[in-house]
Amino acid sequence: MGKRISAVWTDFGGVLTPPLSHTMSKFCTTMKLDPAAVMDAVGKVTQTYGTTDMMEPLDTPLVTEAEWLAQVDAVLREDHGVSTHLTTLADIWFDGRETNHEWVRALREFSAAGLFVGLMSNMVPTWDAHWRRMVPVSELFDDVLLSFEVGCRKPDPAMFQLAARRAGVPAGECLLVDDLEHNCAGAREAGWHAVRFDDAAGALAEITPLITTRELA
Repeated sequence: MGKRISAVWTDFGGVLTPPLSHTMSKFCTTMKLDPAAVMDAVGKVTQTYGTTDMMEPLDTPLVTEAEWLAQVDAVLREDHGVSTHLTTLADIWFDGRETNHEWVRALREFSAAGLFVGLMSNMVPTWDAHWRRMVPVSELFDDVLLSFEVGCRKPDPAMFQLAARRAGVPAGECLLVDDLEHNCAGAREAGWHAVRFDDAAGALAEITPLITTRELA
């Protein structure tokens, strides 16, 4: 058995919500856009910021959401003959977005077992009020780390170092639950445990053996 987990840090998008691909598909359907054209435009804009992570320009943030959307729109018009005419994604992105209630229940169980429970997300500033309506933030989390607020993002080592300090426990007692493998890899390199999230049942099967505070309900 590995070291005891004292702190569980969960991602938001793709863990407490459906995967990014699902949300993107709904967005494209709502906007009547070809998903391939959107991803092509997003990819080209992302490259101009020296990264392959499409969210990094937005959640660091390196650019405002309105500026980023204008850049994506320009590529869509020039390369695909379409336009979004959007200045924010937040309303459409979060409209009807489902909360993963099974994972919310699991987080409550972790808290009841005496664990520190935190949220660690690479979050876009203009989305802050929207995600907070989806989960009972003050009830569910002991702390919230958002990239745009703290000046670093997963998988940067600084994000994990800050999270361990905020939880008040050693890195070896921290766990990240995230849907992206490169974030999990970053956590492991920082001395953390990490579980790549596909669904709540699978994540719980990996986490439960590491919890020694008391048996989860």
